[in-house]
Amino acid sequence: MSYIKWHPSFHLIIRNMSKDIHLALIQHAYESDRDQTVQKVSKHIRSAAADGAQIICLQELFSTHYFCSSIEQSNFSLAEPIPGPTTDIMSRLASELSVVLLVPIFEKESVGLYYNSMAVIDADGALLGKYRKMHIPEDPGFHEKFYFTPGDLGYKVFKTAFCNIGTLICWDQWFPEAARLTALKGADLIVYPTAIGTLHEERDADKKEFKDAWKTIQRSHAIANGCYVASVNRVGTEEAASFWGGSFVAGPFGKLLAEGGEEEDVIHARLDLSLLEPQRQTWPFFRDRRVDSYGSIQKRSD
Repeated sequence: MSYIKWHPSFHLIIRNMSKDIHLALIQHAYESDRDQTVQKVSKHIRSAAADGAQIICLQELFSTHYFCSSIEQSNFSLAEPIPGPTTDIMSRLASELSVVLLVPIFEKESVGLYYNSMAVIDADGALLGKYRKMHIPEDPGFHEKFYFTPGDLGYKVFKTAFCNIGTLICWDQWFPEAARLTALKGADLIVYPTAIGTLHEERDADKKEFKDAWKTIQRSHAIANGCYVASVNRVGTEEAASFWGGSFVAGPFGKLLAEGGEEEDVIHARLDLSLLEPQRQTWPFFRDRRVDSYGSIQKRSD
């Protein structure tokens, strides 16, 4: 009589066979320092995993305050390498809980070279790689060009234990080209860790208009690319802005599957990967693309 000896890692294989995956987004306010923030987020990760989450995404620059609201050279001290202290903590946590963690970090590559990055950690704790934010904004209260070098790794999709995840960050979400190129690389799910809100001098009407546009553009990426899209935004009032949260998950035809409010929260959603292929067959945008006519897209103006 033959038998297969059980191994602790087998449950990852069994879970991976399912087309139904459980995603969680953690939106939170910054605490008084990095250590306290990381500890709080670690507790949220444990709670999300206990509730069944398999993939857990954190918000942009999750372990720091949104320092880009001002131009201060001292803020460069907040940067750290990848791998580094924070990814070490998160790798141990991912391995212990058998979850995939998407961890946005202010990355220091070398002296004078810094990126707005996201580390992707698989369910066995392995660091699969990183994505560096490609589009860097410069607006009142959002002085990111002072801090971040534009990403140099291209658009990325990571094959994790549960699905193929495309990684984009905040300002990237306004560019359809970024979503399309990521989807073409095989993303089942595109995530957008985010830090967006209203400046203190802006009106409630401005907030509503901006928030509606923010949700609309990302839902359109889900529709145009036949994939799931998730955006996780920070909350709380900081130096120059109030962050409105509103983290959400959209299905492959733009339907909102889950949405958070303006308070600290863990947002859960179930993603049925078996819906993606029929969606792309019914709405064959990839098939009908006229790639021969898009040459001028590489120019800033025609």
